Amino acid sequence: MDPLADPDDEVTQLKAERDELRDRFVRALADAENARKRADKERRDAEKYGGTRLARDLLPVYDHLHRALDAVPDEQRGANAALLEGVELTLRELGNVFGKHGITVLRPENGTKFDPQLHEAMFEAPVPNTKAGEIIQLMEPGFMLHDRLLRPAKVGVSSTPAA
Repeated sequence: MDPLADPDDEVTQLKAERDELRDRFVRALADAENARKRADKERRDAEKYGGTRLARDLLPVYDHLHRALDAVPDEQRGANAALLEGVELTLRELGNVFGKHGITVLRPENGTKFDPQLHEAMFEAPVPNTKAGEIIQLMEPGFMLHDRLLRPAKVGVSSTPAA
């Protein structure tokens, strides 16, 4: 210590240094808390959405199983009953797995308002007794993973009906 230094100046300097260190400490605590929260959110998102690529890769399997069931004519259903039952069971189990992992199927009904956040318009046609912007046909279902869109539902949309 400098014996000639003014004690009041030294106390003022020490207080300023203390205040600066306290401020740096509080900021470091806040940064650490923000980093913890960010890491926790990233971990939750990874758990919730980590399987997005696999889920997208499974969507065509769902579509193909539905197409297989739809392709069998009514007159051949009896002769292929065991095969159809196997396909239906497989499709049902795939649906159960989807549900277990937060995947939901979007099947908008005819007359539902077109939502570009959830639907993809494949065509537009004037249909009597409909309003412009209403869904008139579902071509392919869409899928959500929790609150995120995996694939939009492909739909036909009504244009203003011809007069």
